[in-house]
Amino acid sequence: MTEATPVTNCRSCGGERLTRFLDLGSTPIANALVDPAADLTAERSYPLQVAVCADCTLVQLAAELPADAIFDADYPYYSSFSDALLRHSADHAKSLVALRGLDASSLVVEVASNDGYLLRNFNEQGIPVLGIDPSPGPAKAAQAIGVTTIVDFFGDALAQRLRSEGKRASVIIANNVMAHVPNLNDFVAGLATLLADNGLLTVENPYVKELIEHVEFDTVYHEHFCYFSCTAVDRLMRRHGLFLNDIEFFADLHGGTCRWHIEKVDRRTPRAAAYLDDEQARGMLEPSYYTDFSEAVHAGIGHLQALLRDLKADGKRIAAYGAAAKGSTLANTAGIGTETLEYVVDRNPHKQGHLMPGVHVPIVGPEAITDDPVDYLLLFAWNYKEEVMRQQHEFAHRGGRFIIPLPIAQIA
Repeated sequence: MTEATPVTNCRSCGGERLTRFLDLGSTPIANALVDPAADLTAERSYPLQVAVCADCTLVQLAAELPADAIFDADYPYYSSFSDALLRHSADHAKSLVALRGLDASSLVVEVASNDGYLLRNFNEQGIPVLGIDPSPGPAKAAQAIGVTTIVDFFGDALAQRLRSEGKRASVIIANNVMAHVPNLNDFVAGLATLLADNGLLTVENPYVKELIEHVEFDTVYHEHFCYFSCTAVDRLMRRHGLFLNDIEFFADLHGGTCRWHIEKVDRRTPRAAAYLDDEQARGMLEPSYYTDFSEAVHAGIGHLQALLRDLKADGKRIAAYGAAAKGSTLANTAGIGTETLEYVVDRNPHKQGHLMPGVHVPIVGPEAITDDPVDYLLLFAWNYKEEVMRQQHEFAHRGGRFIIPLPIAQIA
């Protein structure tokens, strides 16, 4: 039986000075969608608490589940169902080809390559690629479009094997994966092993500054073991002979995402230095920066609950959009279930026909918005709000309204 393990040492530096600053109670695994025919009483929940390391500044879960309990054969996330992410990935690939002069002699490796959504951009230009992903479903989809994919968890042992086969990566891409790794040092050691001496590693993850300052607490779930600042990334990489040399920021991606450029030579750009200096100036290197976050979270939850209560009291019908992991955290933490929501819409057919974890709201396709109309759509996938609102222009034209849940719920 899967159990949560308390974290007593920082998963980056090993320090023992962990300060807890957020407790979201007990929630189910966010992406563990529920079969309607299953015994709903058998569903389990696990503690969801967050701490910060006073030694290296890494924000992390205070209790963890084993990775194979989260990223199993039924893992339902497929990147290709987000138009915005596809555009972002195509732009990323294009910039890397130009920046590094990639060609048929290069090798681009993506860790957590999912359904091949990004690597296919290199494939189309004749640049050799290798995807690595532990989830069989998305990996099979990648292989079906010609993206060579290894189905496995990435770490130093796999990197050593690939290196022994003569593989050295000109570019390694690790987007939205480093937060998902319980053994952080083994993962980064593997990146250092596989990266060519003159290679480039790019890592993308939501920026913890945005999480804290915009109260994006629904980014917290068991799948996300860590929440990174630039300082935490810098200190982690240096431990493995890697250097954080440049930083890009994408304000509209996943609530605010950093792309960290990392190499085996130390040549920090003024832009990277400015980010690190700003974190120090804001106090992000101290646990006190995080102490008021819990109060802001619970105030935001209370405001959203009151808004939904008032709308229901007025006889309004409400559905949610996006059966995303963040939606699971929001729904379970705020107690938003079938008494409030008619259904949750998601474009991903792998999610349709299931129930949201914990709250058991049915997940349906977008056609439900026309076939079973509602007055309001609560945007669980608020990080794609512009994309969703464009797609749902007919809903808005008929008088439908959108509820943006964070940081303070508002109607758009």
